[in-house]
Amino acid sequence: MKLVILACLAAVAVAAPQEVRPIVNVLLDERVDQGDGNFNYALETDHGINMKAVGTPGSQGQVNIQGSYWMPREDGGYEEVRYVADEFGVRYESPLLPTPHPNPAHVEELLRIAERQRAEGITFE
Repeated sequence: MKLVILACLAAVAVAAPQEVRPIVNVLLDERVDQGDGNFNYALETDHGINMKAVGTPGSQGQVNIQGSYWMPREDGGYEEVRYVADEFGVRYESPLLPTPHPNPAHVEELLRIAERQRAEGITFE
């Protein structure tokens, strides 16, 4: 009886769908790290993965990074996403990113008034 159960379990394990992973060929893999915050790397594969980054020491002890990577578009093409990470935070730039709605006219007018008041030395507490 135990042998039959063991044989059934083995049959189920063999019949289970196996995950097939596509082979990704690395076309470019360059990495340089000087150990002092200076580094750069570039990676490119035949499946469209494309990443680059350069790091430099920052003014406040952090490592500043400028880089880019490619994102697939719905039409099958790719779009570049560029980024900067430094003492001011992380900033991304790409046509793929949503943009904020423009300010209404009254908000723009209020911002101009506030800027003029700051230039004239007017402050509110």
